[in-house]
Amino acid sequence: MAEHRSMQRGALLDAARSLLSEGGTEALTFPALAERTGLARSSVYEYFRSRGAVVEELCEVDFPVWAAEVSTAMERAGTPEGKVEAYVREQLSLVGDRRHRAVVAISASELDSGAREKIRAAHGGLVAMIVEALADMGHTEPRLAAMLLQGVVDAAVRRIELGAAEDPSAITEAAVSMALRGVSG
Repeated sequence: MAEHRSMQRGALLDAARSLLSEGGTEALTFPALAERTGLARSSVYEYFRSRGAVVEELCEVDFPVWAAEVSTAMERAGTPEGKVEAYVREQLSLVGDRRHRAVVAISASELDSGAREKIRAAHGGLVAMIVEALADMGHTEPRLAAMLLQGVVDAAVRRIELGAAEDPSAITEAAVSMALRGVSG
């Protein structure tokens, strides 16, 4: 029985990821989850008390995985510049990944404090790593630089998500160039 429950929970989370990546948080409704999984709507409520609870669990499951992938890419880089480049490249390469799309949709939405805390915790490690790399590069305000750098990444993510005129690889290269060389290119 417990195994069956965890399978259904997994199916609900998977359906939630699809709904989020297709239509953002508005698309994530209990009727839609019920329809996708073939469960009765009342059954969905047995697993999750609210939409917020679904989002919170996705944060708990998916954010650490996503953060670990970025972190691993950064650790492989030998230099501070290499770490910054890996930080940008890896986040952008994950845009096509369904789990990451769900993460992006969640990040863009109004979250309750429980979900925000989980995201902050997962992001915390990454931010610490990038702040350290930026300090090693000689930035006098590495925390501020880290926030601005993430802004460049977020803008590039949105541009890729929108299916902008540019090829995703061109967007990635422009973001890496901006991260490493600023607007002087």
